[in-house]
Amino acid sequence: MTLAVGATKQRPSRKNYFERLFGPDWKVGQLFVLPMVLIMALLIFWPFVNAIFISTTSFNYLTGETNSVGLRNYQRLWTNSDFLLSMQNTIVFTFWSLLYKFVIGMSVALILNSRLPFRSLLSGIMLLPWIVPEIVTALAWKSIYDPMFGGLNPILQGVGIIDRPLGWLSDPNMAMGSIISVNVWKGIPFYVLLLLAGLKAVDREQIEAAQVDGANAVERFRHVTLPSLRYVIVVTMLLSFISTFNQFGLPFLMTGGGPSGATKLYSILAYEKAIGSLQYGPGIAIAFSVAPLMAILIWLLARFMRHDDKRDGGFDARPGLADRLVALGGKGVNVLLDIVFWPINLAFTGFGALVGQLRRATGRPATRPLTSTAVRRELGPWLRVLLLLPVLIFVAFPFYWIVTTSLKTTEQISQRESIFWPQPATLEQYRSLVQDTPFLTWLLNSAFVSAAATIISVSLAALAAYALTRLRFRGAGVLTTLLLITYLLPGTLLFIPLYQTLNSMGIINTHTALIVTYPTFLLPFATWVLMGYFRSIPVELEEAALIDGASRLYIFWRITLPLAAPAILSVTLFAFTNAWNEFLFAFVFITSESLRTLPIGLQSLVVGDILPWGKLMAASLLTAVPVAVLYVYAQRFLAEGLTVGAVKG
Repeated sequence: MTLAVGATKQRPSRKNYFERLFGPDWKVGQLFVLPMVLIMALLIFWPFVNAIFISTTSFNYLTGETNSVGLRNYQRLWTNSDFLLSMQNTIVFTFWSLLYKFVIGMSVALILNSRLPFRSLLSGIMLLPWIVPEIVTALAWKSIYDPMFGGLNPILQGVGIIDRPLGWLSDPNMAMGSIISVNVWKGIPFYVLLLLAGLKAVDREQIEAAQVDGANAVERFRHVTLPSLRYVIVVTMLLSFISTFNQFGLPFLMTGGGPSGATKLYSILAYEKAIGSLQYGPGIAIAFSVAPLMAILIWLLARFMRHDDKRDGGFDARPGLADRLVALGGKGVNVLLDIVFWPINLAFTGFGALVGQLRRATGRPATRPLTSTAVRRELGPWLRVLLLLPVLIFVAFPFYWIVTTSLKTTEQISQRESIFWPQPATLEQYRSLVQDTPFLTWLLNSAFVSAAATIISVSLAALAAYALTRLRFRGAGVLTTLLLITYLLPGTLLFIPLYQTLNSMGIINTHTALIVTYPTFLLPFATWVLMGYFRSIPVELEEAALIDGASRLYIFWRITLPLAAPAILSVTLFAFTNAWNEFLFAFVFITSESLRTLPIGLQSLVVGDILPWGKLMAASLLTAVPVAVLYVYAQRFLAEGLTVGAVKG
């Protein structure tokens, strides 16, 4: 009898031992995150590690053998003129793109955050470039820049800025600036969306208190708004830097790295070396040459994006290296901002004094400055619309150009008749596109691949996000950090090792190759955004269900998912949009015409120097329509998903 009692006591003690070791929810937690872990391990970490070894090899064309060369591939880079030029181009492209995107994005966000007529409509227009596929962006701007049939030269000649047509993409001195402008156009919505979300969280009482103390608009922005936006600005800039520095699609589609290497970024050079020349070792070495920089940036960004996550050990309350670096950098930035804002504030104050003199001269009271409430109500809303107008034209013109060009005949385009309006309008380009090209096949391929990849990614992301936010098990914090690193890992570091992995699996040049690789960038982001939503759901609802005897799976399916329906919709739309627009993986992994997705199919319509602009613009419009319809249908859910999950999560 005593032995039986002793045996009975050992069972709970053993169970408690495993719970103390792995956490109280370790069984369910590991089951929920297992699919995500397998995808990350098999399609991200293993190819990444394998690529490191391949980067130390070189292929000999004469013997057909692959030889180990140690670190020689990396050493040769720093004496290779093509690599040094590509890095210089990448730095120039990144610096100016980020500068213009931040200045324009911040200005637009400030205007849209104020009292404004037609604010919803204007906000929708400003976010349009974000939903347009990369191939559509490239083709539209390539058409606008065309020296013979484009729309930019006639406009500039008409207003007297230039006296002859310019080769915007064919002149080595102008090509870089041209693609930077397109990258800025494409990136403005990202900055506007995140900065606008940050502005809505700024404490209005602090702004009003500064106004009562006599601070003008510039001083309030410099000393109240900017410090409140510090976290959002750092996250936005780091995310944008990682994306822009590793840009491949837009420059490749618009110039192919030319003319004369003027726009050849390091990502294009890595592709040419690895895929074009089948020199995998040197190609991977080029791609991995930026890995240390990316690692530092991802580490800093991880610190910021997980600053409020205390689970599984969390972060120490004491300031770490990242915090000290940010604090040190913040002091330098404050000094720089003081220097920049000093003349702006001086000019603003002088302008206010000038307006006061004019008001006195006209007999109107001038006791209140320009920044007073009365004057703002008189001039503010329409003045802000006027300030926003140039950006609106910049954003909207490519869409207008796509529509009008697609409604022209080939003769109207080639003879430059009625450049800015079709006379007469015709659907001939659409008929030719559908009947004479495999456009419908490409459309169905994109729909199938995007839907399959989205369903897989969102389903697995929901399970993983719930486990990482609600279940307590050892390793949850580490998995969250690895998830963020995976989310931030540039595609340019993965496409070469993934190509080799898929080739060895025998699924290269199949839709399966895209369906299994798209979750490598869809799953981490979807999981991260859903984690932000799940954290916002009151945990008391689940605790009550647990007391009533409900299992974790039942709670997830019956309680958490219904409450997170807006989040699921938001993430699904965003994942489908990214899969629909994806270019790099489809371009590298698919070669058969019958298997091409829309971005690759549209790119194949360009044969050498023959550019069927009418057909290309018709195809671009039809490619953008499905995503645009989905975006309009769920615009508020999509914006909420990005701001709650990506910024606050």
